[in-house]
Amino acid sequence: MDTTQETRKKEPRTELPRIGGRVLPAGCPSRALLGDITSKWGVLVLVGLSEGPRRWSDLRHGIDGISEKMLAQTLRTLETDGLVARDAKPVVPPYVEYSLTGDGAEVTALLLPLLDWVQAHVSQGRTTTFPG
Repeated sequence: MDTTQETRKKEPRTELPRIGGRVLPAGCPSRALLGDITSKWGVLVLVGLSEGPRRWSDLRHGIDGISEKMLAQTLRTLETDGLVARDAKPVVPPYVEYSLTGDGAEVTALLLPLLDWVQAHVSQGRTTTFPG
């Protein structure tokens, strides 16, 4: 056994920071919700709804690169999570609007500063590879 392996074995284990009083295990509902919110499309859909209700087609055209399938799936997921509300009006042709719920508006307000930070750092000439 080399000295690096010996050193690793002797290092004391440190606890990870606890969030909400517990470590988030793989099956924790909090972790699933976090994944839905911070997924690539989840963030963009929430931000797309941040200025008010939008129709499906407005979101589809406003979020570059999202497929119809991914938009529909993301909206369903965020609706199930209680972050997005779907309002289908009983008219012909169908008229459906999506909007943020109170919880959706609250989490989106937390995401917007993160997006501001990302845009500021990308505008400084950074790429996706950050030095140290």
